[in-house]
Amino acid sequence: MSVVLTELHYLPSIPFFRQLLSADAVLLDAHEHYTKQTYRNRCLVLTAQGPQPLTVPVVDGARAAKVRTSEIEIDYCQNWPHRHFRTLQTAYGASPYFSYYADYLQDIYNKKPARLWDLNLAFLELLLRCLRWPLPVAVTAEYLLPTPPLSGKEMTSALVDRRDFLTPKVRPAGTEPDSPSARPYPQVFGTAFVPSLSVLDLLFMQGPQAGHYL
Repeated sequence: MSVVLTELHYLPSIPFFRQLLSADAVLLDAHEHYTKQTYRNRCLVLTAQGPQPLTVPVVDGARAAKVRTSEIEIDYCQNWPHRHFRTLQTAYGASPYFSYYADYLQDIYNKKPARLWDLNLAFLELLLRCLRWPLPVAVTAEYLLPTPPLSGKEMTSALVDRRDFLTPKVRPAGTEPDSPSARPYPQVFGTAFVPSLSVLDLLFMQGPQAGHYL
């Protein structure tokens, strides 16, 4: 049995789901310390102006590195949920399946979860349902030390540590994660395919068939 250990992302990317393709389950790290400027609180969507990040503001970001990710609180001083949903609506309103999923997304935004963890988990569970992917999701009971990469037969019966393999930061040459190349699909804007966006980009374009493109 292969279990992928990963941090929890905000509206996860297509590569995030692709790394789970061969997994029998996903294990979310609830005991890591929060890291700023990562996909834990941001995602990338495609707008008329090109790829645009959406970032969830967190409370007391200055001390965030000393706090567990599962304990990070969301800052609602500004109405970012409205701004994020409006951006999605503007970018994908003309896509074939935006109206099919929009209400589910808005319901989660409207609940205004206090913690980033709860927001991200709600979106992950929703996206797995939308992709028609019954992948079991579990949460760590304690912090697990990093494990070395595995390959071949080892990966079929092991815990595969993929924490921080996907990052917005530019990696030095030769250290990029070994993710499979993206499978292009039609997008709302432009003629050149833009990879590594939030899986929402794929879902809004392909609907129930989105899982087949992963």
